[in-house]
Amino acid sequence: MDLIFALLPWLILVLIILIVLGSCIKIVPQSRAFVIERLGAFRTVWSVGLHIKVPIFERVVKNVSLKEQVVDFPPQPVITKDNVTMQIDTVIYFQITDPKMYTYGVENPMNAIENLTATTLRNIIGDLELDQSLTSRDHINSQMRAILDEATDNWGIKVNRVELKNIMPPRDIQESMEKQMRAERERRESILQAEGTKQSQILVAEGEKQAAILRADAEKQAAILQAEGAKQAKILEAEAEATAILKVQQATADAIKLINEADPSEGVLTIKALEAFQAAADGKATKIIIPSEIQGIAGLAAGVKGVWDAVEPKNPPKTAPRQ
Repeated sequence: MDLIFALLPWLILVLIILIVLGSCIKIVPQSRAFVIERLGAFRTVWSVGLHIKVPIFERVVKNVSLKEQVVDFPPQPVITKDNVTMQIDTVIYFQITDPKMYTYGVENPMNAIENLTATTLRNIIGDLELDQSLTSRDHINSQMRAILDEATDNWGIKVNRVELKNIMPPRDIQESMEKQMRAERERRESILQAEGTKQSQILVAEGEKQAAILRADAEKQAAILQAEGAKQAKILEAEAEATAILKVQQATADAIKLINEADPSEGVLTIKALEAFQAAADGKATKIIIPSEIQGIAGLAAGVKGVWDAVEPKNPPKTAPRQ
């Protein structure tokens, strides 16, 4: 027990030493930087890695983030060139590039940036009219970024981008702008409707034109087909008549050929002539000229008939006996 009490002060001393040594060992993480002072004066900036500071004499003044940061400032009242008061809030993207300048350059850097942003915004908007300030956001953003980046360079801060988040004109101007936008939308809608009606009328007219063209083509084709049919019918009729005539002529020629080949006698020829004369006499002719040859034949026939009549009584028909 006495030994424990004797060693207790030494144990406490060792523990204190360990605690002090542990507090002197610092590990700087990625994207961070430690600003170190010795006896109240700037000594160095620690970057990523393991570092040991001198106890009591050195201390970490500021733990600085090297990442890009975003700060959203509340709306600021600004007045345009045509004396319209608006509320504009801005968003700034910045990055600390020099931890030493950031630590010792300005007191409360964020407050300084906010005031500088408001002042710069008022100066820029004051040279623009309302319509220009509403339609020139990119121009305003680029101007503000250039001015802020130059002003904050001495503070170890680089301004990467500035954005106008909202532009809020007075209520009466907003209502007037809404009415104007509504009128513009209605005008565009009327134009679109008129264009649609015009297009539909054009399509209808084109459809009717195409239909008329198709009907005319159909009638033309029908007329052509009808004419072709009539022409074909006449051609077929003429070919049929020609074929019939040819057949009749061929039949006549064949008959004459057969007669010539049969070598007919004078009597046969005479009989054929009489048949032809009989066929002619059966027609509707009022006058018939009888060739002399046929007249001789007719006389001969009359003579034969007379001889027949003279011979016939010699053989009277037998009559039946009376009862």
